[in-house]
Amino acid sequence: MVGNRDGAAAFAFMQDLAERLAHRVQLTTDGHHAYLNAVEMAFGNDIDYAMLIKQYGAPRKTEARYSPAECVGCERKEITGTPDSKHISTSYVERQNLTMRMHMRRFTRLTNGFSKRIEHHVAAIALHFMYYNFLRIHQTPRITPAMAAGVSDRVWEISDIVALLDGRRE
Repeated sequence: MVGNRDGAAAFAFMQDLAERLAHRVQLTTDGHHAYLNAVEMAFGNDIDYAMLIKQYGAPRKTEARYSPAECVGCERKEITGTPDSKHISTSYVERQNLTMRMHMRRFTRLTNGFSKRIEHHVAAIALHFMYYNFLRIHQTPRITPAMAAGVSDRVWEISDIVALLDGRRE
């Protein structure tokens, strides 16, 4: 999903997530307030939900001023259900965000690779995730995520994605 960082987008995202899950899960979000209502409206009490709220130090005043301030601590807040405290983490999504920034320069600050149109931005994200999930063999499992999930029985090629764009599958 691509959208603003507001309550409406948070609700749409959480509602979509809730509809895709077959079992109760543990969810951790950052401290963005919009998630509080969105998670409650989408899941009710049928979730183990926590927030990981990071505290940052003073902003940088040197040449690194475009980098975020140093994280000096984290507060774990249990919101709904009984989340396991040792699994209250945002590490996986933070790693995914880093991968996106490294693969798509449009997510890197102070570059000219940004999208002027939202449609181009959405298309770039879709292509990234198609590549990441269907074409890229990951180091530890030595297969693609789509193969690991049982969604695909082979490593795709670029021509397979082009065939999807053409409305045909070879």
